[in-house]
Amino acid sequence: MKTFEVLKELCELAGPAGFEERVSARVKTILDPYMDETWIDVLGNVIGVWRCGKKNARKLLFDAHIDEIGFIVTGIEEGFLRFSKLGGFDARVIPATGVLVLTEPPIYGVISVLPPHILKKEDTEKNFKIEDLIIDIGMLHDEATRLVTPGTPGVVASGVRAMGENLVCGKAIDDRAGFVAILQALELLKGIELDVDLYVMASVQEEVGVRGATTGAYAIAPDYCVVIDVGHAKTPDAKPSEANTVLGNGVIITRGPNMNPALTEKMVNLAKDSEIKYQINVAPSGTSGTNARAIQISREGVATALLELPMRYMHTVNEIASLDDIESTAKLLCETAKAIIV
Repeated sequence: MKTFEVLKELCELAGPAGFEERVSARVKTILDPYMDETWIDVLGNVIGVWRCGKKNARKLLFDAHIDEIGFIVTGIEEGFLRFSKLGGFDARVIPATGVLVLTEPPIYGVISVLPPHILKKEDTEKNFKIEDLIIDIGMLHDEATRLVTPGTPGVVASGVRAMGENLVCGKAIDDRAGFVAILQALELLKGIELDVDLYVMASVQEEVGVRGATTGAYAIAPDYCVVIDVGHAKTPDAKPSEANTVLGNGVIITRGPNMNPALTEKMVNLAKDSEIKYQINVAPSGTSGTNARAIQISREGVATALLELPMRYMHTVNEIASLDDIESTAKLLCETAKAIIV
């Protein structure tokens, strides 16, 4: 599998939280060859199962969300679009950003911002608020109201580029890189006999409250689950308490009450024994922003572990991740699937 090409294709598809159908359809097509059966559920989760063929086999689930942050149009004023956010759309970093309004066909727009020449001095260092921003789609009011209706979603208009030492940069890498890591793991598992039925879930609506994982895990009822998401990587301006893992230094294994201790420690030992690069992160109060929160307490409870890909500039137009970290994540997923025995 050509990791960069697959990641680029998936990230450049538009799939804001609640409106993931374009991404779900493509993900199902990519997942089909690896699974015995795949389907898209009522929320839009893509679910696949690879059955081991053994009686009373336990269920292992790999989960990564495929939605992205975005916006939804709330009104039209003089041809300009008012909008609200879908997920953690950061008002500090989006003025003057290009966006795609997801009409058919999509309409390109720009989030408006006053030039510095006409700002008052006291306004130059103020943070923006979403409710104060508008989208300029270059149309008069009548045309805008004919082509765009309130409730139309949108995403930032950004591609994915290679950069630096095996890095990737662009939108929606959170968390389509996690799904690509699962695909890599499936490649590594080809021809290997497992003792568990392996389920894969490309879940939706994570960015607006881990909704897809909540219903998907309930339906699957797994015995074990490994959630793959992203974590904050160090930058020069970040405090150690905010980001203490390093881009390119391997998969992050997270410890804390949201994770099953036995499964987590098993994965730490597997990483050591297989010489897979890994880092440790501690989440003492849970992981409210990941699907692990919902899956751990699904039904009577699921033995859940959380792997994270180090990432710089999360929830921006230019998220940065490492292809090496995707590879180390895939290797650890592969070893985990092989090691779990009924």
